[in-house]
Amino acid sequence: MKPRLQVEYESEVVPALMKRFSYKSVMQAPRITKIVVNMGVGDAIQDSKNLDAAVEDLKTITGQRPAVRKAKKSI
Repeated sequence: MKPRLQVEYESEVVPALMKRFSYKSVMQAPRITKIVVNMGVGDAIQDSKNLDAAVEDLKTITGQRPAVRKAKKSI
């Protein structure tokens, strides 16, 4: 079973791209290979509860548990 996003992309976006850019083949239309969701949580330095809340928010949005990585150096 294909994910909902992929089905919508193939049924709605690809035909619109083919029409707009005059593609002759479906293989010319761009494909989605990876979606990355990134979130900066600067307040987590002072309060670790903010990081936990951010993890829960991303989990709700994406449906997956996010991989938490802390920056080695603040820019």
